[in-house]
Amino acid sequence: MSTVKSTLPDSTLKVVGEALQGALVDLVDLSLVAKQTHWNVIGPRFRSVHLQLDEVVTTARTHSDTVAERSAALGVPPDGRAATVAATTGIHTVADGWQRDTDAVRTLVDALGAVIVRMRERLDEVGPVDSVSEDVLIQITKDLEKHHWMFQAENAS
Repeated sequence: MSTVKSTLPDSTLKVVGEALQGALVDLVDLSLVAKQTHWNVIGPRFRSVHLQLDEVVTTARTHSDTVAERSAALGVPPDGRAATVAATTGIHTVADGWQRDTDAVRTLVDALGAVIVRMRERLDEVGPVDSVSEDVLIQITKDLEKHHWMFQAENAS
């Protein structure tokens, strides 16, 4: 069996591979949290929150594919298995059952915030060693911060 090999030095590949794997896990879990919340949101703002949650799912799924393919291109096999995601995610477990629209928004603010903090940490690690992977993480962070802002505005007083 042949393997994919990167031209990056091993020390760089270790840093970048770990950052991409962490990003993949957080994005897969974010898509699951958003979809679970999407299915269970109730309240007067049901429709708008329901649709907004699907936007997060689309963003997270699109970016998770980009991250996994970047990892594979560098010769680091991506791991998006359920057990891996459950064991290494940075997102707190979402409540089961129905969620009031205000609680659903709070769930996403918290989940997005947790992922953004970890993405920014990854940017600090990856930036000095691989600008290509840094660019991928910058775009993800930008998109997640936009969703974060929009969900915060949902519950602003």
